[in-house]
Amino acid sequence: MALVLANENINYEESFITTSQGLKLFSCKWIPMNKEPKALIFICHGYAMECSITMSSTAIRLVTEGFAVYGIDYQGHGKSTGLVAYIENFDDIVNDCNDYFTSVCEKEENRGKMRYLLGESMGGAVALLLHRKMPDFWTGSILVAPMCKIADDMKPPAPVTFILKGIAWLVPTWKSLIKKDIVQIAFKEPEIRQEIRKNPYCYKGPPRLKTASELLRVSLDIEQTLNEVTLPFIVLHGEDDKVTDPQVSKQLFNAASSKDKTLKLYPGMWHGLLYGEPLENINIVFSDSIRWLEDRTNLGDSRLETQKKVEYDNLYLNRKKNKL
Repeated sequence: MALVLANENINYEESFITTSQGLKLFSCKWIPMNKEPKALIFICHGYAMECSITMSSTAIRLVTEGFAVYGIDYQGHGKSTGLVAYIENFDDIVNDCNDYFTSVCEKEENRGKMRYLLGESMGGAVALLLHRKMPDFWTGSILVAPMCKIADDMKPPAPVTFILKGIAWLVPTWKSLIKKDIVQIAFKEPEIRQEIRKNPYCYKGPPRLKTASELLRVSLDIEQTLNEVTLPFIVLHGEDDKVTDPQVSKQLFNAASSKDKTLKLYPGMWHGLLYGEPLENINIVFSDSIRWLEDRTNLGDSRLETQKKVEYDNLYLNRKKNKL
């Protein structure tokens, strides 16, 4: 379904894709009208969130700068099917995103274009695992308060965690006893908190036991393998974040093997940097993000770089066809 937004320079479309598991996943895209996109940006949203409403302001800012933006709601999230906010296996999320994002890159009009991941919170973990899955495929990533480690205040004590893992194996879909109001501590602006609470596609309850177990497993895995990160990235984190740990973003910056890496820490800012802060703070975050994108897109905008990207895409497509 194609829609033209109030901004007549943006074409917005929605669709559903069917996974190998038979689930229908909601996808959406924002494309510049009558203009060739500078590059492709793929949104990886946070836990219990969705793309088309909460991430719309982010997408519109990026499209206004000339980028094409694509998003997908994970299994059990947003407008996609599946048990609400249930993550049985984090690998399923990564595989779904990988299948959809690479299918977009395979389209004739997108061949040879630079492609970036934008991962927010849990989506930062998704972005890093997408990179691990295909280390040479992505041009770079914007990591916004990435879930490389869950903040200590958010985790139960070690003995409780051990017991919860056992219970999660027995009754994985039961809701945990975690009482923390994530919306209250993640988004600084009261109006944004109200909007998210009213959004029927955002989950506000406690995490299911297997979901909590998977989030902990993945965050520990990423924290222990930060040195395996090799793609260009910028990591953005509020120093007053109470959901994910800004100290681990520092560790990511220091440990990553990437030759091109940037760290931006924002004093006084919370977890929701893209839409949960006062407008002046959001403008700072987007100014840093867009400058980072522009610098790298312009550097790679030569005929030689484009040809190399096309050749890589052709090689990737041939390998994919041979596996089928």
